[in-house]
Amino acid sequence: MRITAQEEYGLRCLLQLAQQPEGEPLTVREIARREGLSAAYVEKLLHLLSRAGLTRSVRGQSGGYCLSRSPQQISLGEIIRALGGFVSDAEICNQFTGNLDCCVHVNNCGLRPLWRVAFYIQSMLDRIPLSALLHDEQKVERDLMETGRSSRLIV
Repeated sequence: MRITAQEEYGLRCLLQLAQQPEGEPLTVREIARREGLSAAYVEKLLHLLSRAGLTRSVRGQSGGYCLSRSPQQISLGEIIRALGGFVSDAEICNQFTGNLDCCVHVNNCGLRPLWRVAFYIQSMLDRIPLSALLHDEQKVERDLMETGRSSRLIV
């Protein structure tokens, strides 16, 4: 599974908002400064996140952006989908670039179960709230490892 720069930076922007007291907005410029990104790029990311219903803009002199829900109610899976999404097995299989009209393994593919591992990761990310990333690195890693151990891969 590949995490794009857009997904990573969008997640970092959301973490900045999640660290704010509830209802206290952050400006695009402040998020950009804190994350070392351009204001134009942060604006683009926040627009995508707003379209997905994860952030909302606050107008006025002390305006900016806020999370639309609490960090406990926003899953990492939602965030990844809003910023680029996951690839489905149909999309993977339809990207056939061989000499024929379709893949010769379309009816019996030994690779297709491998793609299900990516879907397992997606389902895990759907169960992990944004708030889980608001701790120090060691605690986040321990919690994620525990989440992984408590989930069973069914292929």
